Amino acid sequence: MQLEGASALVVGGAGGFGSATVRRLAAAGVKVVIADLAEDKGKALEAELGADRVRFLATDVTSEDSVAAAVAAARDLGVLRVGVAVHGGPAAARRIVNRKGEFYPLETFRRTTDVFLGGTYNVLSQTAAAMTRNEPLDSGQRGVVVMTSSIAGYEGQVGQTDYAAAKGGVISLTLTAARDLAPTGVRVVSIAPGTFYTPAYGVTEEVAQEQWGKGVPNPKRMGHADEYARLAMHIVDNDYLNGEVIRIDGALRFNV
Repeated sequence: MQLEGASALVVGGAGGFGSATVRRLAAAGVKVVIADLAEDKGKALEAELGADRVRFLATDVTSEDSVAAAVAAARDLGVLRVGVAVHGGPAAARRIVNRKGEFYPLETFRRTTDVFLGGTYNVLSQTAAAMTRNEPLDSGQRGVVVMTSSIAGYEGQVGQTDYAAAKGGVISLTLTAARDLAPTGVRVVSIAPGTFYTPAYGVTEEVAQEQWGKGVPNPKRMGHADEYARLAMHIVDNDYLNGEVIRIDGALRFNV
């Protein structure tokens, strides 16, 4: 995809995957809106890369108005060609029924799916709607939306029912959305990461690699956020990638 004069919206742009993707897009000459609730990190990234290249905007993925404002901000910077939904959120990390016989509350389940699945759809639908107003490139393309699933959407582990259901929903959404949007020239592709190190683990990378990296077949380590970003950039660049969920996991498969 031609990126001259283009802008991008990266929702979750202050996080590990998001900030790496923002850096890659900015390096390619794309003007980027960093949409996130983490104001300190988002503004720090804006200062690092320069307000002439990126702009931070506090954004709540569960709010249509908030996402609409982020889309509008991206359109103000250039022709919106790229949308990336890579935001984080809550996950309960508990069984459906615990040892006391207490069930996992529906409200908590809904909170997780609202953020990871509903929020992703919110970003997808509004970003795609804006892209349909773009003049098509010579290739006939108007834009691309990169969504983020997880290998947990295929092989969720114990205690991941809410997260796995949400990420599985993103997997199911991908092909259907790509077919829905095909007449408009907007592509939809999802990335399903395995175990990647980000600050969200709450421990140093050395500790995380020792605990989780050894389970990855090859390379025998956790992934790096920039490896996600490099894949996202390839998706943007390659017009023939559409309707696909791409695993990036070092051949890892979760076992019970």
